[in-house]
Amino acid sequence: MINQKDIVALSAGNVNTEELPWIPYFGEAKFKLIKANPVTGQTITLLKVPANMQLPAHFHPGSVIVYTVQGEWRYMEEDWVSKAGDVVYEPAGSTHTPQGLGTEDVITFNIVEGTLDYLGENGEVIARDGWESFLKKYHDHCAAEGIEPVDVTQF
Repeated sequence: MINQKDIVALSAGNVNTEELPWIPYFGEAKFKLIKANPVTGQTITLLKVPANMQLPAHFHPGSVIVYTVQGEWRYMEEDWVSKAGDVVYEPAGSTHTPQGLGTEDVITFNIVEGTLDYLGENGEVIARDGWESFLKKYHDHCAAEGIEPVDVTQF
């Protein structure tokens, strides 16, 4: 039996996303890096995609949870549409091509376990993003814009 006194209590953290910059991603798409976990490889981001923009096809070796904050979007491989307030669960090993719909920018809150592997026309991996590359993009953007980065590897 575990004794409550033997458990190390960690403090909860709060991130003010208004203090985080939007970072260029693909074309006009942007992201805010909320959390990069070097231990588990998990990233937590906000993603902002212009209406009707299609992002590259990608593969997830880990699971993903996406909460739609604003707008409408879908995976070209599916027949459903995610709207504000909807949650999408992507099992590990899934491949899909996101596309914004309607006239409003799409904003999603994303919890990604592991990497995003971007795929070429023949299904080959042409690029990969994970906690390290997202963190590098965040730090590079902050340096270029003269912004003091927040330590997003800890809460």
